[in-house]
Amino acid sequence: MQPRHAIPVHFTQNPSLETLPVANFQGVPVNADGGFINLEYPFYPYFKDVWKWQSGTKPFKAEKKRDPFRLPLIQDDGFLRHQRDCLVWLGHASFFLRLGGISFLIDPVLGDLNWLIRRFSALPVPVASFQNLDYILVSHDHRDHCDEKSLRTLAAQNPLATVLTGLKMAPLLQKWMPHHKIQEAGWYQKFDLKTTGTELWYLPTRHWCRRGLTDINTRLWGAFLFRSEGKTIYWGGDTGWGNHFATVREHFGAPDIHLAGVGAYQPEWFMHPSHLSPGDAAKAGQLLDSQLFIPMHYGTFDLSDEPIGDPVQVLNVLAQTDDFLKDRLRIPAVGEVIEI
Repeated sequence: MQPRHAIPVHFTQNPSLETLPVANFQGVPVNADGGFINLEYPFYPYFKDVWKWQSGTKPFKAEKKRDPFRLPLIQDDGFLRHQRDCLVWLGHASFFLRLGGISFLIDPVLGDLNWLIRRFSALPVPVASFQNLDYILVSHDHRDHCDEKSLRTLAAQNPLATVLTGLKMAPLLQKWMPHHKIQEAGWYQKFDLKTTGTELWYLPTRHWCRRGLTDINTRLWGAFLFRSEGKTIYWGGDTGWGNHFATVREHFGAPDIHLAGVGAYQPEWFMHPSHLSPGDAAKAGQLLDSQLFIPMHYGTFDLSDEPIGDPVQVLNVLAQTDDFLKDRLRIPAVGEVIEI
C-alpha cells in the first residue's frame, strides 16, 4: 500500500500559461495533504533517514579536513556592462544569463547561507552591480537556492524585474519582494516573457521542497529550459535520476548547454533521490546529447559528506575514458564569461 503522500488526488497547472503536450501528463500531481508529488519516484523526507545519515560513520571526514580545493575565481563585472549574450557562473547553482538580449539571474544566493554554512568561493562581482535585471528566477524553496537576504537586496536594486518560479512559491517570495510581479508555472509550462524571440520553460525534476516543519512539498520544484535564436540552454536544477531527461530530449532536442548539478551527493543512499552523482550527471548529459556539459552545485557550500572539490575531480577522472565528457565537459571558473 502506497503512503498517503504518494497518492495523487488531483492535478494542477497555471491555466494562464501554455503547456507542452506531453503524453500521459495531466498536470502536476497533488496529494490529499496539498503536497506536490514526483509520480515516477514518490519521496518524503523522513527524519529517521536524516538521523541515520547524521549519526552514521563519516568516511570522508578526514579527507574533507585535508581538502585544499577552492574554485578558481575571475572578479570582473564587465559582463554586466555590455549587452552581448553570455552565461556566467556565480557559484553553487547561481548563474547570470543574457539570452536574446534578455537578462536572467538564476537562483541567486549571493552570500553565506547562514552563520554555520559559509561560502567557500567569493562572488565574482559586487552585489550592488546586479541592476536592471529583466527576470529573477527561483527554482524551488530550499535555502541554497532561495535566499531571503539575496532576494530582498535584488528586489531593492531591480524594482522592475519580474520573478519567475514554480507553483505556490509566490506567497513566500511576496513577503520579501512585495512590489514585484511573480509568475508561477507548473511542469512543462512556458513562462510569459512578453516576447516572441525567447522562450523559458519550467520542467520537472526529481526533488522535493521544505523550509519549515509543516510545509513539506507545498511548493513546487523544477528546472529551467531557455530557447532563443536556435540556442537551447538547460539548467537542470536539483534532481535525482529520472525519465525527465529523456522527455526533455524528446520535446526540445539536444541542448547546446547543459548546466548539471553534480555535488551534494554523498552518502548516495541518502542523497540520490535529490541530487545526481557526478557519474549519473554525466549519463544525463549523454542522454540529452548536450553539446556542452557544465557542472554546478559544488565547490561553494559544504552541504554533504564529500569534500567540496570531489565532484569535479571525479568528472576529470571520468573524462579520461568517457568519450562524452572528453569532448564536451567544460569546467568554468566562477565569474568566467561564456559567450553564447
